[in-house]
Amino acid sequence: MSRMLYLIAGFIALGLGGLGVLLPLLPTVPFIILAAFCFARSNEALERWLVEHPAFGVHIRAWRERGAISRKGKQAALAAFAVSAVVSLLFAPMPWALAPLAAAAIGGSWIWTRPEA
Repeated sequence: MSRMLYLIAGFIALGLGGLGVLLPLLPTVPFIILAAFCFARSNEALERWLVEHPAFGVHIRAWRERGAISRKGKQAALAAFAVSAVVSLLFAPMPWALAPLAAAAIGGSWIWTRPEA
């Protein structure tokens, strides 16, 4: 049963990662890393496919080996946080507008402190 749940979660994460290719504020690589994690526990062939993928494999391996994020990935994530924070400040009522700011501060500082790939 748990293998099936991991498989389903892996496909959901892969789908969200695919949407992230099209939607600029939705991250791609974190969802692909999550999919690889889920597939490692449910389907070796799918996990191997992701780890050996020419575009995503390098990110998965860097995360697994060193907990590292590329400089470009860090910059993209921080830019997305900044855009989300500005949009929420412009359009969301207080105090709800502060939630993306808090997420940006917490998430952004965590991302920035990860080793660079």
